[in-house]
Amino acid sequence: QVELVESGGGLVQAGGSLRLSCTASKRTFSTSPMGWFRQAPGKERLFVASISWSGMTTYADSVKGRFTISRDHAKKTMYLQMNSLKVDDTAVYYCAADRESNDHAPTIAGAYDYWGQGTQVTVSS
Repeated sequence: QVELVESGGGLVQAGGSLRLSCTASKRTFSTSPMGWFRQAPGKERLFVASISWSGMTTYADSVKGRFTISRDHAKKTMYLQMNSLKVDDTAVYYCAADRESNDHAPTIAGAYDYWGQGTQVTVSS
């Protein structure tokens, strides 16, 4: 069974930085899109950023200029560098991967087939 494992979440003050990692086991997604989503308490899961196998990226407007998504195919790992964090960024962050091979960077949760269990990011004021 494919597994995606997130790490790097935690508590940080507003204005601070965190780097999330998502590592895949049992298969590689080197030719598939991957993405990050987040869900705040009582709210729906929202798109944050996505990256195609070739490195094409897409960001939600709320994180543009502050977050950077990247991936290391050799390490089967995707990253989300989060800078200038705001209280509104507080959420559980999930990584996702598409089972299909294509050079897209989807923004819709339904486009992804595999999900991690999530990592909590809390930004204090």
